[in-house]
Amino acid sequence: MAQGILPFKYEKEKQKSDMTAFGGLPTYLDLAQVVGLSKSVERHLGVRTNSQGWTDSQVVMSLILLNISGGDCVEDLHRLEGDEGFCKILDRTQMHGMSRQQRRVLARRWRKEQRRSVPSPSSVFRYLSAFHDPEQEGLRKPGKAFIPSGNEQLRGFTKVNGDFLSFVQKHNPQKTATLDMDATLVETNKSEALFCYKGFKSYQSRRVGMVGAGGYCTYRVSRRQCSCGF
Repeated sequence: MAQGILPFKYEKEKQKSDMTAFGGLPTYLDLAQVVGLSKSVERHLGVRTNSQGWTDSQVVMSLILLNISGGDCVEDLHRLEGDEGFCKILDRTQMHGMSRQQRRVLARRWRKEQRRSVPSPSSVFRYLSAFHDPEQEGLRKPGKAFIPSGNEQLRGFTKVNGDFLSFVQKHNPQKTATLDMDATLVETNKSEALFCYKGFKSYQSRRVGMVGAGGYCTYRVSRRQCSCGF
């Protein structure tokens, strides 16, 4: 692009350099490996117990990375997928420590050649639906806030948090810890939205984390079509 009024101009890079705008994320991949996050997720969640498609740890790690990188909703996974440099790093790290047989088993989860590095938004939405219990909807009362009981899959996250806390406590023992929960309500006039408070309809962005021993572990789900209590 030609120079305008100010003394600068844009030039297109002619060669692919595999640079990434998410240079800080690999440090969290390192941390997840040290903590044993993937093994913990695979052991406790059990949503993707079949032998096809994305694994539990791949989906959860993608959402954590999305949260850390400033994503606001599941659709923002396209931002991670669109960064070729980061995708190359992620592909390499997912195979770290695997034997040749384990790599072949992972590759066989796909009937066609796998071209994505992170799950698509539609795939993640289907995954998140496993944490929703439709039977709890019958317990709602009009105009009142409602917090449904967690199903087996959702309770698995408490065990993952427990593994994380055990790791932190082992390396930096503390006598006290604080459980922190925060919910951000976004008002809406959509007819399908449910009441969070009397006279107030909203969608909810939920952040759940554990603070203690000098660290913070958080899981956040921000959904454009997620009503309060999901």
